[in-house]
Amino acid sequence: MKRWRTKANVSREQLAEAANYSPDTIKSMEQGVRMPTSRVLDVADELCGAEGLLSAAKDYLQREKFPKRALHFMEREREAISYWSYEVALIPGLLQTEAYARALIEGYVPPLDEQTLEHRIAGRLERQSMLTDRKVPVAFAFVVYEAALRSPLVDGEQLRRLLSASELRNIVLQVLPFERSIPSALMGPMVLLETSDHERSAYTECVFISDLTADSAIVRRVTERLTLIRAQALSPSESAHFIERMANDHHG
Repeated sequence: MKRWRTKANVSREQLAEAANYSPDTIKSMEQGVRMPTSRVLDVADELCGAEGLLSAAKDYLQREKFPKRALHFMEREREAISYWSYEVALIPGLLQTEAYARALIEGYVPPLDEQTLEHRIAGRLERQSMLTDRKVPVAFAFVVYEAALRSPLVDGEQLRRLLSASELRNIVLQVLPFERSIPSALMGPMVLLETSDHERSAYTECVFISDLTADSAIVRRVTERLTLIRAQALSPSESAHFIERMANDHHG
């Protein structure tokens, strides 16, 4: 796009104005930092006299279903036979309804374009097939802090989704209520994965940074934290009653 623009003697500002984007956005598209949109390619094609060659590139645009920083985790996730997860403020991605996932992804800052938004939502929902579609079932253990359940984004449908997931024989779902909170439970979400060849890796995430590591010292610390949190959490049956009461309150 930059080569065609330069060849046609079109400035970045001119292309930005014609496509209704900021010059900085055009720059990030030209540098490969941001995916070009169909509109930009069409406008650039016409403005630069590319005779359809830039517009034709639309067929080759593959939207990322996941943020780049999470891709390594998604690859390792597909190999897992054991999956421990703890969430402080959000419902785990594997247990989210479409409405909840959409509300989160629509709230990204800066906002995502419409195509990327829809691809991210579809990608998150497709991931959920690993709960039920594996030849060798994955053993899941989810612990969710009460704060995540109390979010305004959580409706009755999301609570019932948690209940139905907890009935699957390969899923253990526990709630950590406020009154049982411990310091380790306030230090952010984490996932512990184990593959069939007994390789363990730990994944931790915050808003801007995520880390997937097989470093034994970190894996041990994450394992200890998760074990402590699971010990403090309500039992699976107590957790189901807890969520059921919340769902009934929503229904009422």
